[in-house]
Amino acid sequence: MTMPQNLNELFFNAIERFGTKSAALRYKEGGVWKDITHQELARLVHHASLGLCELGLRPGDRVAIISRNRPEWAISDYACLTAGCADVTIYPTFTASQTEYVLNDSGARAVIVEDQTQYDKIMAVRSAVECVEHVVVFDAAEGMHARGVISFQELLKRGAAAESRYPSYREDALKVKPDDLATLIYTSGTTGPPKGVMLTHRNFCSNVIAVLQVLSIGPEDHALSAAPLSHSFERMAGHYTMFHSGATISYAESLERLPDNLVEVRPSIMIFAPRLYEKLHSVVREKALSGGALKRRIFLWACRSADEWADLKLAQQPIRGTIALKKAIADKLVFSKLKARTGGRIRFFVSGAAPLNPDVAKFFFAASLPVTEGYGLTETSPAISVNPLESIRIGTVGPPIPGVEVKIAPDGEILTRGPHVMLGYYKKPAETAEVIDSEGWFHTGDIGEFDTAGYLKITDRKKDLIVTAGGKNIAPQPIESMVKNNRFVLNAVMIGDKRRFPCLLVVPNLETLKSWGAEQGLQFSDAASFLAQPDVAAKMEQEVMSTLDSLARFEMPKKLALLEEDFTIDRGEVTPTLKVKRHVVEERYKATIDALYAEQP
Repeated sequence: MTMPQNLNELFFNAIERFGTKSAALRYKEGGVWKDITHQELARLVHHASLGLCELGLRPGDRVAIISRNRPEWAISDYACLTAGCADVTIYPTFTASQTEYVLNDSGARAVIVEDQTQYDKIMAVRSAVECVEHVVVFDAAEGMHARGVISFQELLKRGAAAESRYPSYREDALKVKPDDLATLIYTSGTTGPPKGVMLTHRNFCSNVIAVLQVLSIGPEDHALSAAPLSHSFERMAGHYTMFHSGATISYAESLERLPDNLVEVRPSIMIFAPRLYEKLHSVVREKALSGGALKRRIFLWACRSADEWADLKLAQQPIRGTIALKKAIADKLVFSKLKARTGGRIRFFVSGAAPLNPDVAKFFFAASLPVTEGYGLTETSPAISVNPLESIRIGTVGPPIPGVEVKIAPDGEILTRGPHVMLGYYKKPAETAEVIDSEGWFHTGDIGEFDTAGYLKITDRKKDLIVTAGGKNIAPQPIESMVKNNRFVLNAVMIGDKRRFPCLLVVPNLETLKSWGAEQGLQFSDAASFLAQPDVAAKMEQEVMSTLDSLARFEMPKKLALLEEDFTIDRGEVTPTLKVKRHVVEERYKATIDALYAEQP
């Protein structure tokens, strides 16, 4: 497949190739799913692009977008690109102060916002963001009459009225150079203030073409977009790649409505961070294991039978008659229900942005709902490697995608080089030089290794490694992943850097724990008092420690603290892709952590 020279060529080519297809994008409005055809999308992008030009925006200017996933997000992105602008994607969950920082740092001349909530956020910081001249609102409401504010519909009208003044719109859009800036994506800041990652047209185009050489995606596919488009993962994989391949993109209403949308849309492909698959796995297991004895026995038998089948399938060995029969029965009795909950048409899931628990990956593979895990960073636009669907190796993130170089540094850090590596951090040459060396190798900050088949395996984040006071190195992520696989656990964070021993902060699955407590005759009035009961604490310790019996002695947590509520984006404890911000968690629970180390274990 020939690589487009820029994202505008990718857009126009897809319009031409799939113009007769019924739907490019789909969205739900008034309880009904509606289609936007490729031709209609092209018209909307054309008018939005000219509307931006009519506002006085010129090639090289930055335009911020603050919205959840919806058709107008895609239209705005392509409008910015065809106008020669670079868009600045801002998570709608960012606070007003975070938004102010990004707008000022990027120098955005315009900001496109979704609704009243985002509009109010901009108005709250408008006086401190002098660079912003224009505010465009998707869902405009009464009272939005501040200077420079217009509705998205008005933007489209202005663009439509100006068509005759821009006769070379398409030709000019195609003149964009491969190394021109396409976007600024600000890292979500697990440490320190966010940095603007400069990604070019070449970065994204090379990634799209490389991924499509590994994963077969075409016009017959249907993708449900739920991971944030503000993040490079969904931007490249769920937005540009799906559009370039002709797949229809439906936008989930929200994460809360995602289970319903899966059944309604019936996608063939779904892209998300591991937390979605972990939660779905936990719900399925809990529902089966909390049922009657017969239901529990059937579920466990089905899992064992499917595991046998999966082991042979993963090893690319022939499936014998008895195992094939047992798998067919397991599918009918158990896994058909899981498939129905995902719409019944899933060909494969894609997981990225954080490590996927191998047990969870194995469960879905055994259910004939394979999860192909990949690896990358915002700075690599983002894909570095991905598991081929026909030869998945669970516990790895696959071999490097075509055109991408990867090597392991002497200290175990993963380095990568190629057309996917960012230009650098915006206005931060020193920080750029820290991660891209003189030979063009980007230092990922992840620790990993290659297996004998050339598949990459991530062992941990370099900065997340725990070094105890005794000098022992502990990789926390695999341990946390093991703990979260227990049905009594919702989340877990390991601590212990420069401490005498490691400990765990554990968020119990309260519903599961309450059910167990009721069987034991324990009363529940509120989470705090319930978790403080000795029997409950003992049960959680038993469950957690039983999952970690394979650890070395120095890796085993000596104590654990039970937390009443899960980590949230709103409190800044996790990123929008649900990665835990360890320093934030440690600061918030400092008193709890200090108490764990107050006495010897």
